[in-house]
Amino acid sequence: MRARDRIILPLDVSNVDAAIALVHQLEPHVGVFKVGFEAIYSTMAELLLCSEEELLAFTRKVRTLAGAITPEKAFLDVKMADISNTVGNGAKALSRLQAHMFNIHASAGRKAIEAAVANRGGSKVFGVTVLTDIDEDECKSIFGDGPGKKVVQFAEFLLDYGADGVICAPAEGLLLRQDTKFNSLEIATPNVRPPWMMTEGERARVNDDQDIKRQLTPAAAMRARIDKIVIGRPITKPSPEIGGPVKAAQLIAEQMAEITGEEP
Repeated sequence: MRARDRIILPLDVSNVDAAIALVHQLEPHVGVFKVGFEAIYSTMAELLLCSEEELLAFTRKVRTLAGAITPEKAFLDVKMADISNTVGNGAKALSRLQAHMFNIHASAGRKAIEAAVANRGGSKVFGVTVLTDIDEDECKSIFGDGPGKKVVQFAEFLLDYGADGVICAPAEGLLLRQDTKFNSLEIATPNVRPPWMMTEGERARVNDDQDIKRQLTPAAAMRARIDKIVIGRPITKPSPEIGGPVKAAQLIAEQMAEITGEEP
């Protein structure tokens, strides 16, 4: 594995042309492209609402995008959460696309996880745990306990019922990596930002391991044995002095490679 293969880049755009441009620009420099609700629903709406005259041209664009993202670089961020029969049928449909990975909500429970795993085909199943914008109080009101305990519980569900990975905030990723029973689960975490996207105070706190629950640098994520990082705007909209998206992705891969010993 190369360090760049650990980078998951969200395609958080509602325009197919913009998505195609991003993929063509960054495909050699990141590992996986995350295709989520914004891109999926915007494409669906455009497909249904465009005129007959526009339909063929738009369909060709969508197929161009699909062709630009090879299956091994595709993460279908669909966050399935439903009864097991519905999740299983959804996973079966997604498996036809042969994407590298797709996700479900771990809170959907054992049967849903088992159904997704049973119908995943060649794709990996990752479980979303506690969303990163849910704080302690809200987590308790929704799930009955704080993020730390709930993420561990959800990770146990995922491990026991055959999922391949877990998606969680940096603090909980660090917590999971302290327990060897989760070693077989891949961990992907958002809230990763390179130093150039932080203030001086934020950099100091992260370097002192004082603010790791809120965010990690790419290098810190690798030191914590996080497997994949979800990182968007620091690459697609980097600080002007960085020099553009390609340079940003290259710098992030280099920072990670210094820790992992891998090729950037």
